[in-house]
Amino acid sequence: MFNQATSALILVDYQTRLLPSIHGGEAAVKAALMLAQAAALMEVPVIGTEQNPEGLGPNDERIRNCCNETVLKYSFNGVEDGLVASIQKINSSINQTVLAGCETHVCLMQTALGLKAKGFDVAVVAEACGSRSPNDKQLAIERMRDQGITILGIEMIIFEWLTTLNHPQFKNILQLIKNREVKN
Repeated sequence: MFNQATSALILVDYQTRLLPSIHGGEAAVKAALMLAQAAALMEVPVIGTEQNPEGLGPNDERIRNCCNETVLKYSFNGVEDGLVASIQKINSSINQTVLAGCETHVCLMQTALGLKAKGFDVAVVAEACGSRSPNDKQLAIERMRDQGITILGIEMIIFEWLTTLNHPQFKNILQLIKNREVKN
């Protein structure tokens, strides 16, 4: 189980020049924003990453505004550019990371695998991820699952963080969930 006290939410590369080419990019951003809002209510730190912002632009402003910090990176694996140090600077007891981002089969997957190799429990929220090709996204999800990374839905991780309806933020989180657009 993922615990709010030992988790960080990592939002990978929701960048302005990349998003228009992402299949379902706006839906992935909306899902990430919901995750970030829930994380903020439960005091789970949110860290963004930006891959080569000179070329791909900054993160979408809505995403950037949700992040406690943004790690600039040039490696596809954010661990190579200081992501672990940023996590530990925020809270040295964090040992679980929940990831969402773009592109699923490149930076998101390599960062997830890198964090796992560093000893973190890693989960990926599939509906908040995107790639240009849906097939590439699916293959990356399958590979990460095969490597022991937990694949979750938005509500799954939110309720894991909550653990009980007695949580002080339960009513606020419930309202967030009720306002969510769900596609069947």
